[in-house]
Amino acid sequence: MQYQSGCRTVQEVVEKALRQLGWQGVHLQAAGRTDAGVHASGQVVAFDLEWKHSMQKLCLALNAHLPPDVAARMARPVHPDFNPRRSALSRTYRYHLFFEVGRDPLRERYAWRVWPPADPAKAQQAAEALIGRHDFAAFGSPPKPGNSTVRTVLAAGWQEIGTSAVFEVTADAFLYHMVRRMVGLLAAVGQSKYSLEDVRSYLDQPGGPDATTAKVQVMADPQGLFLTDVRYPAHLLAVE
Repeated sequence: MQYQSGCRTVQEVVEKALRQLGWQGVHLQAAGRTDAGVHASGQVVAFDLEWKHSMQKLCLALNAHLPPDVAARMARPVHPDFNPRRSALSRTYRYHLFFEVGRDPLRERYAWRVWPPADPAKAQQAAEALIGRHDFAAFGSPPKPGNSTVRTVLAAGWQEIGTSAVFEVTADAFLYHMVRRMVGLLAAVGQSKYSLEDVRSYLDQPGGPDATTAKVQVMADPQGLFLTDVRYPAHLLAVE
């Protein structure tokens, strides 16, 4: 959810649809920004709109003006203090990948093809090392230069089913490119190109405006990444 020069974006088409319903805002608020090629099934946006009908009818009306590849799943009123980005308690991302030696154009629209296969036990062990409060400067950049790169990962897991794998991670917030570098590193650990100690050494590097931090050099492709869930305090979702 962001504007990109010379490129069609989800934010652009949602705002265009809202204007068809009488919305007069400049820009809507969203829970997070995503790279080109990244998907979202759990993105949250907020806007002020005079609407006299039900929330179900708002969702239907919005979808009537959205293109086929973008859809509103639900609509609800929220507390006046609600902000989809700043109010979030956590966000969950899911990354899909598969192991094949040859190209598979259909699967590669929504997953990253990796070869040779990753050892699931090694990848899971590396995923567990990410859990906790760490300085993730080696994994990404903050939204604004000079801001903190410390984040708390609440859960992280790697699961393989047949030739496919899914990495799911939940944190209080994420850095730019953080999840894609996580996946790239975990896959490389599973291929024995990196070790568990390498993962821990990246977490030990301090970030900050005066720090020189070596970034993780392996990054997963964008198309396998999905924003799946954003959690908020209950009182901000309850409207009396």
